[in-house]
Amino acid sequence: MKHSERTTGKLGAETGRNNANSLDLEQGQQAQHVLHTGGPFRLADIDISASGPRCKMLLGDLNGDGRAELLLVQPDDRQDVRYIPHQVQCLTAYDLSGRMLWQQGKPSLGAGSQGSDYPAQIYDIDGDGCLEVLCVMNDRFHILDGATGRIKEVHDLPDPHAHDCIIIANLSGGEHASDIILKDRYHRMWALNRKFELLWSHEGNIGHYPWASDLNGDGYDEVMAGYDLLDHRGRVLWSCRDLEDHADCIWVGDVDGDGATELVIGGSVTVMYDREGRERWRYEGSIESQHIALGRFRPELPGLQIAGLDRMIREDDGKGQKGKDALFLVDCEGKELWKEERTTSGWLTIAETLSSWRAGAPDYILAYRRGGGVYPALYDGHLNIVAEFRHEGYAVHGDLLGVGTEQVVIYDDELAVVYSGEAADLSAPPSGVPLPQPKRLYNSTLYPGGEADANLFSGA
Repeated sequence: MKHSERTTGKLGAETGRNNANSLDLEQGQQAQHVLHTGGPFRLADIDISASGPRCKMLLGDLNGDGRAELLLVQPDDRQDVRYIPHQVQCLTAYDLSGRMLWQQGKPSLGAGSQGSDYPAQIYDIDGDGCLEVLCVMNDRFHILDGATGRIKEVHDLPDPHAHDCIIIANLSGGEHASDIILKDRYHRMWALNRKFELLWSHEGNIGHYPWASDLNGDGYDEVMAGYDLLDHRGRVLWSCRDLEDHADCIWVGDVDGDGATELVIGGSVTVMYDREGRERWRYEGSIESQHIALGRFRPELPGLQIAGLDRMIREDDGKGQKGKDALFLVDCEGKELWKEERTTSGWLTIAETLSSWRAGAPDYILAYRRGGGVYPALYDGHLNIVAEFRHEGYAVHGDLLGVGTEQVVIYDDELAVVYSGEAADLSAPPSGVPLPQPKRLYNSTLYPGGEADANLFSGA
């Protein structure tokens, strides 16, 4: 089917309306209610099949026209990524009309899957006002022109396995973050400056995706590398205590509203530390906090709330059990507000914070890859479904149109569907003013972390 046959009318089709009224959710009760909020609007269906199967999607205004493009990142053919992570073998860029802008590499039908991160990001690494694509291909680090896909620079890796993911950081203290952190699957990481000179390396239990942030306001990023906080020189400042396994996801923000930054880490449990290394609380009502997300999901409560995904029963542990997971929400003091009791199967849910679905809306929990016939959806702070996206797949989200609200893209191997909480006209010409690239989008990961404070998401 041609793209023009798949695309809805220019104002978008409203889907998923439900006349059920919302009821408050008691603690532990399964969500059964869909809010009657209108929408979501299905803005576009985009044929992405030419990018090959099992891609990860990145978002960014690659050509600076004032509207985001979609970058499909296909991994190499490696099937077992438990110890050696993926590289990238093909990149394909599309605009929101479905036009392919460029392709670098050749897609493969034998590509691996998202069992680990793909080493690619969209970021203005050289500070010239235009976005580049950073990736590891053919055992080397590549920097590509975002608008054309032309290769601008190629660098040697600091280690043959230094391609699990790419982290952008400011370790040099400049006005523009231009340092790069690379890592292997679980144990080693390397920090490099803009010239790709090695600044330092670190070995430890570094988790999936270390998060870099200036926690003390000195102009340099600290790096939460799994359970260790490093300074910008790679020295360990402090370590988390009595935590098993590894860090699955890391968030930083002023959780309790005291004016200081805290760190919330999901792993064997969900735990919050202050920036000096003092444990503030731990939530032990989860078996494996595979994902956490900070936001103002309940604006009537103080501070931020922490949504999470508890992977309760795994299907890959050799025990032959049917997998099960559950969303949960705790308050700024780590007290459980509710935990989902699923009646459907599924154990691979990913949960993220989505802000500005509509103007003035609170933050919502975007949950996808739920399994058991459950579509991707937005949940409010009471576990009511605010919007259901009737297309199964992975999800990305951002302000694609520069209008101050976020859109959601649900995609599989063949089709990317763009949804919005408000009607939008994709046939109108873009503004021509390049969209900013938020830190969340240039530190994209399969294990979403991020930065939040009481004002960032809610717009208060």
